[in-house]
Amino acid sequence: MTELLLSYHLVYYLIIVAFSVSITLLAIPSILHVARARHLYDDLGHFRKQHDHGIPRLGGVAIFVSFTITSLLFSMTDKSLPINYLLTACIILFAMGLKDDLSGVNSRTKFVIQFIVASILTLFGNIRLSSMYGVFGIYDLPYWPSIALSVLTIILIVNAFNLIDGIDGLAATTGIVVNGCFAALFMYMHHYQLAAVSLAMVGAIFGFLKFNLTPAKIFMGDTGSMLIGLISVVMAIKFIELNKFTNIKEPEIFSAPALAVAILIGPIFDTVRVFILRISSGLSPFAADRNHIHHRMLKLGFNHLQTTLILTGLNILCIGTVICFRAYGNTILLGLILLVCLLFNWTITFFIRSKEREGLAVKNLFI
Repeated sequence: MTELLLSYHLVYYLIIVAFSVSITLLAIPSILHVARARHLYDDLGHFRKQHDHGIPRLGGVAIFVSFTITSLLFSMTDKSLPINYLLTACIILFAMGLKDDLSGVNSRTKFVIQFIVASILTLFGNIRLSSMYGVFGIYDLPYWPSIALSVLTIILIVNAFNLIDGIDGLAATTGIVVNGCFAALFMYMHHYQLAAVSLAMVGAIFGFLKFNLTPAKIFMGDTGSMLIGLISVVMAIKFIELNKFTNIKEPEIFSAPALAVAILIGPIFDTVRVFILRISSGLSPFAADRNHIHHRMLKLGFNHLQTTLILTGLNILCIGTVICFRAYGNTILLGLILLVCLLFNWTITFFIRSKEREGLAVKNLFI
């Protein structure tokens, strides 16, 4: 009976991925046609752009349509995830992202919309972090501090995915790794609706990736990157909460907060790093620059595909590290993840200095 149930779920999940991939593959050629006919191309003159010809940035429309249709058709109805509030938040974020991709939206308006979306999920959907899980010695949180932490976390991750969407394939590949990992974890925990939602996103991104790998024919734009960020952070919060220590049961997966951070470490580390550098330089944390990790790797001579694969490898390394040392607790594991990322960034800095000074030297590690 158990084997039959597992076989049923496997077929069910394969259908979800195949259906989601198919919708994206069918939608993008039509989007490319409309973009060419209406001249809806990326801003070619912007200093951060990596391409020398106009490319449509409406791939997020296909991702949104594929994810939404698949979720509505195949999601199992249970209480583990309020799908109505999730899709409401997705639609609001999609509308704002589409306007931004077509004509631009100022950062203040973006923040307000993201705050509304996060508030809907936390206040009405009860998708929130209820504890610090022992990090810094803090455990259960009162209701309003819990809401505040959850809103800030959602806004951070949504923007983090938006900020790593700077080279071909990076945001899409990261989205596949993140949601694929959460899908596998939810399957292991027997939370089938959550796994289905994660896989619907994996399929939608996978179909898009065919058109986004170098040389990219289309970008996902803010519509796609923010949607991927939203689903990723919702899955992360649900995963952490389902593995919380309670008086009734122990978690199925230990050190879940550290594992969730490891899964999301690429966008998180890059965003926190550039925000700190901008603020320390007296600039707005939202000021555009070319100081993201992927920009620094391009400076070393790596191409888009190589950079994407290296950063994906770093992500997987962090995930594997946490899984191997999960018994050491969240605080130690979070410190270990940070150390790995700092060493990686330090290595990049060393090679950039060495390239600029045309020679390897120990002093390049420090000056």
